[in-house]
Amino acid sequence: MKTINSNFVLAMFIIASLATLGSLFFSEVMEFIPCSMCWYQRIFMYPLVLIFLLNLLYPDDKLFKYSAPLVVVGLLFAIYHNLLMWGIIPESAVPCKQGVPCSTEYFEYLGFINIPFLSLAAYVLIAILLISGQKKIKS
Repeated sequence: MKTINSNFVLAMFIIASLATLGSLFFSEVMEFIPCSMCWYQRIFMYPLVLIFLLNLLYPDDKLFKYSAPLVVVGLLFAIYHNLLMWGIIPESAVPCKQGVPCSTEYFEYLGFINIPFLSLAAYVLIAILLISGQKKIKS
């Protein structure tokens, strides 16, 4: 049984944990109300923490199979949300019809770093590590 290197899994666990804790910090401590797109991204990030933790404790060869669908769907939501924030997708094409608009920007750092960008960065890093770890198994 070949498994993804535990260093890759640990890195993915840390990234998913930071993303999860960061989203909880923004909503529960800073009291930023998440939009619908933020909730969708959370739905696909939160389980990754448990999947990676369980794989660290009990390594098996199915990590890619369990986590890749969550990463891909979460990444698609993150890309869509960032395209909206960058003005490429119009606000009218977004499912945020109730509550906080998906284009709400609670903070911006360096002119481009905001909450949706942080989510995108987390999903991209996890996807790169997951694919790299899977390729090392096959080689």
